[in-house]
Amino acid sequence: MTSRFKLLFLGVIWLILLIFGGTLGYMLIEGADFLSSLFMTVITITTIGYQEYVPLSTAGRIFTIFLALGGVGFFFYMLSVISEFVVHLTLQTFEGRGMEKEILKLSDHAILCGFGRIGKNIYELIKEEIPVVVIEKDPELIKELKEKKILHIEGDATEEEVLLKAGIKRARHLIAVLGDDPLNVYLVLSARMLNPTINIVSRADDPSVEKKLYQAGANRVLSPYLSGAKKMALAVLKPHVMDFIDIAGYDPTTSLQLEEILVEEGSALANKTILESRIRDLTNAIILAIKRKSGEMIFNPAGNTLILEGDILIALGERERLETLSELAKRKG
Repeated sequence: MTSRFKLLFLGVIWLILLIFGGTLGYMLIEGADFLSSLFMTVITITTIGYQEYVPLSTAGRIFTIFLALGGVGFFFYMLSVISEFVVHLTLQTFEGRGMEKEILKLSDHAILCGFGRIGKNIYELIKEEIPVVVIEKDPELIKELKEKKILHIEGDATEEEVLLKAGIKRARHLIAVLGDDPLNVYLVLSARMLNPTINIVSRADDPSVEKKLYQAGANRVLSPYLSGAKKMALAVLKPHVMDFIDIAGYDPTTSLQLEEILVEEGSALANKTILESRIRDLTNAIILAIKRKSGEMIFNPAGNTLILEGDILIALGERERLETLSELAKRKG
């Protein structure tokens, strides 16, 4: 129960106590019957003005004064609660519209479906590199998203309407990290139907679901438990390799970075060998692999390996120097 509904609930309890206490008070003090006491209580706490329906003694009049004050206090309390509630809803509406306008401006963004433990970590890792829209329906997580002013859509990520609000047709990536495998399968299927070219990465807790996710349209399926287990095993068996992966892996806090760079048509790198491109001289980056359009992966390419348009270079280097390499790989003009 939210704090506003708690305040409203307290107001209802207050009213019940006033009516019950007032009715009982008149019955005990003045000896009136139940209906007369109830009537006297209602016209007193509502302050509508009346003659003494029940003849009042001095004690009864003193009791009536306090009952009337309690009624006035109740109405002022409820007025403040309702006013605050209306103001909150109005602000929430304006904030929601403002956020929807911001999302409408986005393109080539990422849609993160699920803001649990895994989703939060993913958001922190990618937020500096690409705009992110979060889809979540848990009230507590929605509250956190609002407090952190994170672009989000409140709703069920498996619903097409919600995905469309998040800009699925303009998005570059969709990350499915819902806590239920069947929901992730349905989400991936819906996303692929709405955007045939979007890159979809999905979580799978059960290895048997992996094949279904690929069939539904996922580009990559990862098990957080299996990935975590592999890293821990590597840390035990090959700690120095693990150190290198930690340094070269995706970590925004380090200067050394692994990056994938698309070689665009007409770029300074296209149709040149690695030696001719002078990548090492210009950027000090190391080309670890080249992925061809066909899907062929060339590991540790030799200096005479030809760089083709549409190739993806897997490069290792300092962040700023990799940005230079990325500029070289872009179309001229």
